[in-house]
Amino acid sequence: MSTPYAPQHPAPPAPYGQPPGPAPAAPGKQPHLGHAIASEWTKIRSVRSTLWTLIVMFVVVVGVSSLAGFGLSTSDHAEAPVLSPGLFGLMLGQLAVITLGVLVVTSEYSTGMIRSTMTVCPQRSRVLTAKVIVFFGLSFTMTLLACGLTALIQAAMLEGKPLSEYTDPSQFNEETQATGHAVASGAEWLDATVGAALYVALLGLLSLAVGTLLRSTPGAITTMLGLVLLPFVISLFLLTEATEDIGDALREYSTLNGLATLYHVPFRFSFEDTSPGGWTLLGLLAAITAAALIGAYARIATRDV
Repeated sequence: MSTPYAPQHPAPPAPYGQPPGPAPAAPGKQPHLGHAIASEWTKIRSVRSTLWTLIVMFVVVVGVSSLAGFGLSTSDHAEAPVLSPGLFGLMLGQLAVITLGVLVVTSEYSTGMIRSTMTVCPQRSRVLTAKVIVFFGLSFTMTLLACGLTALIQAAMLEGKPLSEYTDPSQFNEETQATGHAVASGAEWLDATVGAALYVALLGLLSLAVGTLLRSTPGAITTMLGLVLLPFVISLFLLTEATEDIGDALREYSTLNGLATLYHVPFRFSFEDTSPGGWTLLGLLAAITAAALIGAYARIATRDV
């Protein structure tokens, strides 16, 4: 007994430009900021220069600060606040963070990789936001670890030393003045660890913004070095009566004095001089960095790669 024949109808032709076959699967989730952050984290940790720059920063901060602390520990009396030697290492270590902040952006422009990045993620502001989040988190964490270890080393070497009768007690905290022996207060610990790490991370973020604006590694690094070093250096030559006020302003608001103030050893020409507080200068740096980032977002959104 024969089976009835059922006619087979051919499938409709595929639309022009698409290969024949089954219909494509439904698209997945739309890309979001988390994907961009994961991409930037993969890029920044897979580049050898990032790893070596952070290692150099860590070694310089801990090593130079420990040498400075050891020099002070040879004295029978306390010569400076307990945690202040950490400043010397961080003044050098910050240069590595500044360089890395510039390279996070400019290295992609110099190699042409930025075109691939923008093709995968056409929303340019999302790319820059991911770079900002990843770099700031990494630089703050590494600097905080270096500053924390440095502070522990300084405390072990310098706490408990008596004050000298020739030392100005006003540069020490109230507990040290009351007991006559050097000790680091809670505020000094906070300033020399969290405050200093925030300051350096913000400088690195400012470098990232400058790199986005200039798109040139030499130009951005030179600009940042000038911003960090020139105000303080120029202030050293403005000591005449006519230029003294300008010199004081340049010195007090320089980035080097911002770090020194967080270590409670501000750069001043006399003990009667007063400088803005460390957290005040930190807030000023944050405002300048925010303004530079606004310019960077406008730049990256309006200019072709």
